[in-house]
Amino acid sequence: MIRIAAFGDCHFARDAAGSLRPELARVSERADVLLLAGDLTRVGAPEEAEVLAAELDDVTVPIAAVLGNHDFHTDREKEVADVLGEAGVHVLEGTSVVLSTPNGSVGVAGVKGFGTGFPGAMCSDFGEPEMKAFVRHSHEAATRLRDALEDVQHCDARVALMHYAPVADTLQGERLEIHPFLGSYHLAEAIDAAGADLAVHGHAHGGSEKGMTPGGVYVRNVAQPVIRAAYRVYCLERGSVEACA
Repeated sequence: MIRIAAFGDCHFARDAAGSLRPELARVSERADVLLLAGDLTRVGAPEEAEVLAAELDDVTVPIAAVLGNHDFHTDREKEVADVLGEAGVHVLEGTSVVLSTPNGSVGVAGVKGFGTGFPGAMCSDFGEPEMKAFVRHSHEAATRLRDALEDVQHCDARVALMHYAPVADTLQGERLEIHPFLGSYHLAEAIDAAGADLAVHGHAHGGSEKGMTPGGVYVRNVAQPVIRAAYRVYCLERGSVEACA
């Protein structure tokens, strides 16, 4: 059994110092790895990332992360990623990492992702150049995720880590009108094409925790407003995913 701790959408800023550290100090007792599903800062300032990095000081298990739209806001996402990287966090964007744990290896493929929506409420690659660019960006993100997952074929568990949602299941509770801005079915297609044991995302604050891709991969929305906790721990064992006690 491999235990995956995950959270997203903490929107950390300097005035939040110390708010997560007591909870995160227990992660290493409860999980084998920690995954961060984006929107780690409030406005994408490196100083905010420094505060979050300090909250992670007591975490001794491997950490992987993707950035979210908030982390891109001030166009300093590379600096944010560098700050987290210096703290030992593997920041992924169309890339993968194999995390070694006492219970087995975990291959994590990560990408921020993007919108376009889902059948019934989605954007199409037609019309103005701006719309075509929007949809093309989503396609490219999904392709990078598929390629990154294929790079970690021979692990005991494989996880797709995103900020945007790959399925509409975990958007239940959000207004249908904003689904195109919360995720994309292209991400689910990439996950099903390459295979994974679990897909983790954030972004949808008003959504639901549990979903599944059309191909049968478990999806979990770990945005803190959804899980109502500092993080959630999932146990992966023999093709099943359950919340750990």
